[in-house]
Amino acid sequence: MNNPGLRQLADLAAADPIAPACDHFYFLRHGQTACNARRIFQDADEPLNEVGLAQAARAAELLAGEPIRSIVSSSLNRALTTARAVGVPHRIDPVVMEDLRERHFGALIGSSSADIDWACAPEGGDTLADFVRRKRGALERALAHPGPVLVVAHGGSLYVLAALLGVPIDASVLGNAQPLRFTREGTAWRAEALLAQTEGGAAIA
Repeated sequence: MNNPGLRQLADLAAADPIAPACDHFYFLRHGQTACNARRIFQDADEPLNEVGLAQAARAAELLAGEPIRSIVSSSLNRALTTARAVGVPHRIDPVVMEDLRERHFGALIGSSSADIDWACAPEGGDTLADFVRRKRGALERALAHPGPVLVVAHGGSLYVLAALLGVPIDASVLGNAQPLRFTREGTAWRAEALLAQTEGGAAIA
């Protein structure tokens, strides 16, 4: 991990890891938005674009055969739209959790996120420490729902989740609407992608 801000995020999360009682669960980043495609910090109401809607539909097809009992979603538009699409084959309405929302980047919203510095302290936004603390609590509560659980959230959520569980991740699992399965083997966790997503890139947030 070459990004100093991401290393700081990982260190903050790893300092207080979580230990879910389940032995496996699923994670899904939301589908693509126009701001994702342009690598722009986006606000809460940013909707999925056409590519993102297609990605959500494809993720729903792939996850339809998985034994999901609960879907817990960020309250932000892009995540909740994705979660509702994925919930249709399972006839599950997502449980909405406000604290699963992405980090608020304050004054940076509308500017380029191409060289995102997670260690920044944007005016009017979340500090990195506050963001990691909020995500830790939200993810613990999400994974306490009847399992297997599917968590639908954001790229920042995935970075924190992986660090909380000691799972290494790279760009290959950061694509929009790429379903991931997390599995515990003894005390160690691993993550595997269920879909090699080629559209949407790995722009975060």
